[in-house]
Amino acid sequence: MDDIVVLVLALAWDALLGELPLAIHPVAWMGKAASALERRAPAHGRALQLVYGAALVLAVVALFTAPAWALVHYLKPQNTLAYLLLAVPLATSTFAARELIAAAHRVRDALGRRDLPLARAGMTSLVSRATAGYDEPRLVGATIESVAENFNDSFVAPLFYFVLLGLPGALAYRALNTLDALIGYHGPYEYLGKVAARADDLLNFIPARLATLLLVAVCPVARGRAGAAWRVVWRDHGRTESPNAGWTMAAMAGALGTRLEKEGQYELGDPGAALEPALITRATLIVLWGMGAAALLAMAALGVRYGYFA
Repeated sequence: MDDIVVLVLALAWDALLGELPLAIHPVAWMGKAASALERRAPAHGRALQLVYGAALVLAVVALFTAPAWALVHYLKPQNTLAYLLLAVPLATSTFAARELIAAAHRVRDALGRRDLPLARAGMTSLVSRATAGYDEPRLVGATIESVAENFNDSFVAPLFYFVLLGLPGALAYRALNTLDALIGYHGPYEYLGKVAARADDLLNFIPARLATLLLVAVCPVARGRAGAAWRVVWRDHGRTESPNAGWTMAAMAGALGTRLEKEGQYELGDPGAALEPALITRATLIVLWGMGAAALLAMAALGVRYGYFA
């Protein structure tokens, strides 16, 4: 029952209050720890960078998972109230549902006022790519892509690992996902971040596909096109470099009846609905329904796990 209480309170906290203050946010601490270790990484030598990157991953994941494990195995049996007071904010930090939707709406509202500079500035909390030269359609498309991809990364995947492995599992996922965002890409971090990138791909394999099923499933109640979403998923999910991101983005493209693309890299969906601010509202509505469905599914899974439905 403690896990169910922690999850309910954590999700309520995220939905009603949003992110923890930056000064006490574990994800911010994860970023600081990773940055400190990254500055000491070897500048040359692929093998050295690969080994150092693997050690960096293990160190950061252990640093944030071990205290959660201690809370579960030592504090919880001794003092349930103290455990809940610590576990709830820690669990909350693994989700970013409210902030994801708010960030998308800030871009939408800026575009509604024809304030492209403000909209581009708002994109910094959604995507890592440079958006300086983006016009309205490209800003709308990038926002929708981010909402679809982060439906998994910021909600479904941490929920999945909380159900599977409890609080330590959710924090371990968030640490790896943070490392992937910081160093898991091409360029100077090619080998330093390879372990982080591959581990993140592996951890997201099941959640990304589960998130896709949820997006398709909620289409009938969220003004989406379920049939088109399913068709586009099967046709286009493999067009992205990431083995996971293409699933939810393709589902969203089909559900909205539009085409999402990153120039020179991929095209998902078919030409249809114009990429204008109102489409961001439709995308966030689908994701909100998906989040509700995911939360109910998680509660049911925990209920089955602990025998409440026996």
